[in-house]
Amino acid sequence: MEQYCGLITGNKESVPLKSISVTLSINDFVASVTATLNYENEEKVPLEAIFVFPMDEDSAVYSFEALVDGKKIVAELQEKMETHSLYEDALSQGYEAYLLEEDDYSRDVFSCNVGNLQPGAKVAVTLRYVQELPLETDGALRYVLPAILNPRYQLSEQSVKSCLNIKTPLVPLEDLPYTLSMVATITSQHSIERVQSNCSLSPMQYLADDKTSAQVSLAEGHKFDRDVELLIYYNEVHSPSVAVEMGMQDMKPDSLMGAPSAMVSFYPDVPEVEATKACGEFVFLMDRSGSMESPMNNQKDSQLRIEAAKETLLLLLKSLPMGCYFNVYGFGSSFEKFFPESVKYTQETMEEAVERVKDLEADLGGTEILKPLRKIYKAPSIPGHPLQLFVFTDGEVSDTYTVINEVLFNSKKHRCFSFGIGEGASTSLIKGIARVTGGTAEFIIGKDRMQTKALGSLKLALSSSVDDISLSWDLPPGLSACILSPEQTAIFRGQRLIIYAQLTGTMPQEESSGEVCFKYTFKGRSLENRVTFSLQPKTNASFTIHRLAAKSLIQTKDLGFYETSERVKKDVASISIQSGVLSSFTAFLAINKELNQQVQGPIVQREIPRPIMSTSCHSYKVKLCGRKGSVRRMLQQCAAADLKLGEPEFSSPRKRNAESLSVTKKSYSSTKKNDDKGFRENLFMQLISCQKGNGSWELDEDLAKILCTNLEDIMTANPVKDGDPSTWATVLAVLWLHTNSEDLKCEWELLERKAVAWLHDHAGSSILMLVQAGSNLLKLPVTPAVFGF
Repeated sequence: MEQYCGLITGNKESVPLKSISVTLSINDFVASVTATLNYENEEKVPLEAIFVFPMDEDSAVYSFEALVDGKKIVAELQEKMETHSLYEDALSQGYEAYLLEEDDYSRDVFSCNVGNLQPGAKVAVTLRYVQELPLETDGALRYVLPAILNPRYQLSEQSVKSCLNIKTPLVPLEDLPYTLSMVATITSQHSIERVQSNCSLSPMQYLADDKTSAQVSLAEGHKFDRDVELLIYYNEVHSPSVAVEMGMQDMKPDSLMGAPSAMVSFYPDVPEVEATKACGEFVFLMDRSGSMESPMNNQKDSQLRIEAAKETLLLLLKSLPMGCYFNVYGFGSSFEKFFPESVKYTQETMEEAVERVKDLEADLGGTEILKPLRKIYKAPSIPGHPLQLFVFTDGEVSDTYTVINEVLFNSKKHRCFSFGIGEGASTSLIKGIARVTGGTAEFIIGKDRMQTKALGSLKLALSSSVDDISLSWDLPPGLSACILSPEQTAIFRGQRLIIYAQLTGTMPQEESSGEVCFKYTFKGRSLENRVTFSLQPKTNASFTIHRLAAKSLIQTKDLGFYETSERVKKDVASISIQSGVLSSFTAFLAINKELNQQVQGPIVQREIPRPIMSTSCHSYKVKLCGRKGSVRRMLQQCAAADLKLGEPEFSSPRKRNAESLSVTKKSYSSTKKNDDKGFRENLFMQLISCQKGNGSWELDEDLAKILCTNLEDIMTANPVKDGDPSTWATVLAVLWLHTNSEDLKCEWELLERKAVAWLHDHAGSSILMLVQAGSNLLKLPVTPAVFGF
C-alpha cells in the first residue's frame, strides 16, 4: 500500500487548510463567535484554496481578516459583483487576495477563497459573527456550530451557479485532513446550572463563585461527524429585559449604526390551556427522498430516518382532534398524497391513513419540495379550519430562497411548522419557512426524537396563541423609538420575543430611565408586561445589538438574488455595508499588496475537502468540473461546457448500499429486542396503534398482550359489567402509559387528553371505580388525578 506524507485529499493532493479554531462567548442569549482557519502551502507552486462551509442562517458575519507573516490585513465589505472583479484582478497581478461570500441561493452556505498563497506561506484567516440563541421548550439555549454540509438537490437551472456546486472533494471522516477545536465562555446575570452537548466536552469550569461565568471546551480529537451542539441551562426562568447599546461615534447620530440601539426581550407568561374547539386543517408534508433511508445519527443502533418519520406520522394522526381536516403528502422527485383533498378526521379516515403510513418508504428520489407545496396552496380553504402545515425534511435543497418565497407568498393563509432532520439540514430553509408564516422551526440531530419535537409543535398548533401584539414606549421628551424588527403577529406559549429598535433624538445627559410596555391578547383578555430600563447606553466594541438589528432587517428584505427587486437589492447592500454585516449582495475582500515579491506562475486550485457521513446515500450523475479563478468564473466555464453540476442522483434504496442498509436494519432490530427501553418503546407504539380516532381503546386480545395479562382476567376484573367494555379498556391503557412510558409523555399527552375526554363523556361517575380496579389489576400506582379528579 502506498504511503503519503503530510495532509492530502482523496486525489493525493496536499490540503492547505490545517486546522479550524473557534472561540465562543455566550452572554445570556447572544453568542459572539471568532473562527480562525489556519492555512499552509506545503507545495512548490502558488495555490488558491477554496473552502465551502455551512453556518447558521441567523449568523451576522461582520469581520473578516487575514494574518500573514505577522501582518493583519482587514477585509472591506463591498458589493459582491465588484469584489469578484477586484479579486480576479488581484490574482492576475500576483497579489495575495482573500474573499468571503454568502451563497446566492442559500443563506446558510458560505465560501472562503485564499488566492495566491505562496509556497511555504502560512496564513490565518479569521471571521467573526454574532447570533441570537434559540430557546428550546425545556428552557435551554441552543448553540450549534454546523459541521456537516450535505449535497443539495437543485430546484432550478439558476441554482447550478451555487457555490455548493464547486468541485469539493468528499472524504471519509477518518481521512479528513484538518482538525477542529472550540472553547466556549458563558456569562449570565443568572447562575449557570449545566451545559450539555452531543459531543465530548472537557469538564465545565466555573470562573466565578456565584456560578454566573463558566467555560467548557471541545474534547481533543473531534471529527466532523456531526454538528456541534451546546445546550445551556440557567438556574432561573428567563425574565423580560431591555439592553441599550451606544452607537458608533464616527457615524451620523441618526443613522443605523450611529444612533443607540435597543434589544427588547419578552417571555410572555401564557397559561397552558386545552383547545376549546377542534378546528384546523392539518397537512403533513413528509420527505421521502433517498436520503431519508439514512440513520438519524451516527450511533450504530440509530433508527432510520424514514422509520422515525413513520412513527411520527402515526403519533400525529392519533393525536388529532375529531372533526378537524387532514391530509398527508410524501415528496421526492415526485409527490404522492393520501387523499385527493383534505378529509374530515373520523375513525374511518384515520384508519385508512394509518394503514398507508405503514407502507411508506424512502423511494421517491430527490428533494423536489416546490411542487407539493404549490399543490397544497392551490387547494381551496376550508371555512373555519385554518391551514396548519407540518414540513419534515433533511433540507437538502440548494435554492432555498425559491422555497421560502413560495411559502411567504402564501403566508396569510397558513402557519408552517418545520423540522430539519439529521446532520446538515439547511437552517436557511427550515428557519425561513417557519419565520415567514409565524410558525416554529425544530432541528432533530444526535439523539433527538423526531416524535417528541413533532408532537410538541402539534400541541402548539392546537393551543391558543398570544395575538394582537404591540409595543409602546415611555421615553423622555425629545427621544423616540423606531422599531427595526418585522411585525410579530402571534407568539406561542414558551416562546421568546426579541424586538430591535433604534433610539433617535436627544439622549438625556443625566441618569434616567425609560419604560417599554408589551401588550397582547390571550383568549379575548387584554394583557401587558412592563419593563423599566436605564437610558445610559453601554459601549460594546463589537456593536452586537446594532449588528443583530441589521441582520434582522437584512433577513426581512433579502429574498435572494433572483427574487429581490433592484431597488431592494440596493437597500440591502446599503444596510449591509453601513453595518458591516454580510448579505447575499455583498462580500468581504482583502488584498495584500505588500508582498516582498509578487507571486509568479500559474495558480493551482485546491478545494478543501468536506466530510462525508459513512451512511450517506448520495451519488452524482456527473464528475464536477475543475476550477480556474473565482467561484463565479469556474461555474460559468462549467455552464458553458453544458455540464449540469451537483445534482444528487438518488437511486432506489434497495439498489443503493443494499448490504450496509440491511446490516443497519438488522442491527437496529436486534438492539431493540435486547434493550429494555427499546422493548418498552415498541410496546408503546403497539398500544398507540390500537387507539381509535375518538380516543378510546377496544377490549381485545391485542390490548391484553400489551398489558401482559390475559383477556379473561381483564374482563373478570371489570367492576362495571353492564357498561361499555371500551371504557374499561381505555382506563387500563391510560394507566399503562403513565407507568410504562412516563419518559415519552410529551409524545402521548395529546392522545391521552382525547382518551380522558372520551371517558368523561362515556363513563361518567364510574371512572373512579374503574381507575381503582385498574390499578389493582395491573398493580400500577396511578392516582385518579390523571383522569381529571
